[in-house]
Amino acid sequence: MFEQLVDGIFWNIALIVFFVGVTWRLITVLVLRSKRIDYSVARNSGVSGAIMANIRGFYPRKEVSGRIRLQVIAGYMFHLGFFVVLFFAAPHVKFIAQNITGFTYMTIPYWGFIVASEIAFAGLILLWLHRLLNPVTRLISKRSDHIATILVFVVMLTGCMALGEASSELRVLHRFSVELLMVYFPFSALMHAFMFIPSRAFTGVLLGRRGVNV
Repeated sequence: MFEQLVDGIFWNIALIVFFVGVTWRLITVLVLRSKRIDYSVARNSGVSGAIMANIRGFYPRKEVSGRIRLQVIAGYMFHLGFFVVLFFAAPHVKFIAQNITGFTYMTIPYWGFIVASEIAFAGLILLWLHRLLNPVTRLISKRSDHIATILVFVVMLTGCMALGEASSELRVLHRFSVELLMVYFPFSALMHAFMFIPSRAFTGVLLGRRGVNV
């Protein structure tokens, strides 16, 4: 009964909430940003500022790199590892082919899944420990930040447990945790997965037009 709900109505609800929520958040931000008028005299190209702001966002400035080295390294560990597992693990590629694309593509071997998962787990745990132990990040962190971290951790953990496909219960547990994450996603800071590029671009346009070296 629960398996049918997870594979059926729960999945449909999660999809609707995820796509409607993400679309609504993106449209809201884009509309609000478009209504802001910059009356300053353009001193440089806003387009080049948007491009450079996105590029610069991938590596820290030397003035602060020494103080945020842990966050940068752990951040790349988690995001790259998670990306590889999400889009190139054999079970995920099979699911994407059956439900989205209609075709398969190259997958990583079993050992690649293990390595990518361990890197992602290590990065996530390091980031979470820094959030908990650093007095500044602990002060500015919200309950929603910890909930998001826990949900992502549970999704990754149940995914590793279900990898061997030895039990349908583990697969159902993993899929249910994914559905919970999808429902929570649009209302949390996890939206940065979709927002970081337009956010950097808007900032870059503003600074670029004013002649600031992005």
